[in-house]
Amino acid sequence: MMHTTTTNGIRISVRVFYNKEYSDPLEKKFVYVYEILIENLTDNPVQLMARHWRIFDGYGIKREVIGEGIIGRQPVIDPGEFHSYSSWSPVSTELGRMDGRYQMINLTTDEKFYVNIPSFDLIYPMILN
Repeated sequence: MMHTTTTNGIRISVRVFYNKEYSDPLEKKFVYVYEILIENLTDNPVQLMARHWRIFDGYGIKREVIGEGIIGRQPVIDPGEFHSYSSWSPVSTELGRMDGRYQMINLTTDEKFYVNIPSFDLIYPMILN
């Protein structure tokens, strides 16, 4: 399932997968891989400057990840172009949720703005049986 939202002319799409190889349910370690597609629907080049993730476990305990760029990069995305990447996150319960936002800069006007990352669920597949 793809989760998508558009903010300030930037479309963010997320797809998430449970990673069985790196998870260990008996040790309460559930690892999820997420794929992000960032599309620039504006008329100006933009640069992704920072990220702010909120990761919730099944008890509602929040962990935040704040930092520059994404996976060590601050990509420039030209009008009509896109940038994609994959990353991962562990949670300690069978259910969780993630959301967040990116800080971007319009390279034509130097205006900084935020783009929402759509909320998505982290679900251990075995609980759906």
